[in-house]
Amino acid sequence: MAPSVAAHLMRTESISRADTPEPSARQGRRNDSSQGGVQLLDPDGGLSERFEACLAHIFAKYIEEPLIAERTEGGLMKPPKGAYLTERGLDRYATETNGQPFTSETKDELKEMLDCDDQGRLTLEGFFQIYQLQTENDEEETWKDLSTHGFGRDLNLVSSRREDEDEPGTSTPATTSAPSTTSAPATTSAPATTST
Repeated sequence: MAPSVAAHLMRTESISRADTPEPSARQGRRNDSSQGGVQLLDPDGGLSERFEACLAHIFAKYIEEPLIAERTEGGLMKPPKGAYLTERGLDRYATETNGQPFTSETKDELKEMLDCDDQGRLTLEGFFQIYQLQTENDEEETWKDLSTHGFGRDLNLVSSRREDEDEPGTSTPATTSAPSTTSAPATTSAPATTST
């Protein structure tokens, strides 16, 4: 990918030396896996499975109807096959992640350089490509993005930052058990009254 795309895709905040990896550390593989550290990149430089699941969850937050994301058993959202981000979804993602939407120039470069569908909408694979590039170049920036979207350094959603189950555009995953006959959990509030 052209360096100009990388510059547009990654925030240009200054990072203190204490936040940067050791010079000999390889980006995306800083955590000591023998001590339970989570790796963002696999030994071949690809995205780790856990990292991909986190990115798929983040991507799924920004897809729009008629596409509906499902929740996995672990509570993460999973976009449907063929999912894409509309321009509005991409703007929401960029704003919530970086504080502002991408410029028109950046969007044009995304369409040119990353995996998009035939209508120029960013696909999940293209979203993975953004984070592949960013993690190879600035792993700490990727960790900041993950934190912004509710993930801890173990790549699990942090309970205090976990999204609501009733988030628009999401549904619970199908299960093999019989459907529940209750519509909502019981609450301690007084029942609503109706007027005649």
